[in-house]
Amino acid sequence: MSCYLGIGSNLGKKAVNIRKAIDLISKLPKLKVIRTSTIITTKPFGKINQPDFKNCVLELKTEVSPTSLLKRCLEIEEQLGRIRKEKWGPRIIDIDILLYNDEVIKTKSLILPHPGLHKREFVLISLNELCPDLIHPILKKSIKDFYREIK
Repeated sequence: MSCYLGIGSNLGKKAVNIRKAIDLISKLPKLKVIRTSTIITTKPFGKINQPDFKNCVLELKTEVSPTSLLKRCLEIEEQLGRIRKEKWGPRIIDIDILLYNDEVIKTKSLILPHPGLHKREFVLISLNELCPDLIHPILKKSIKDFYREIK
């Protein structure tokens, strides 16, 4: 199964935090990191009075379920010191499942595709680098079309 993870950090050594997260993700069983986008610097989304972020996207091949992958990502966030204080607040690391094949899931803990991916330039820049022709499974538009619209 192909999936894409968004990774961001705006506390501490941001790029180092992202590289640590990528390293831990790459060591998970039944998962292989295929490609990593360029790490970019972006303005905060939602709550804007906080430090800029470093962001990237990973393309993965995995045999684990989306729910299991979410659990593993949350464990890595905790291992790297993430403390959830406020929505969209500063964070040492943030790992989001953006897309998991063409799966459409809506539960209390997981929504796929990520509900904001087509509205967030920092996600679209990185997804456009890796998979511009990928079609959003609900909105039926390509990543490059969303990226063009948001620019």
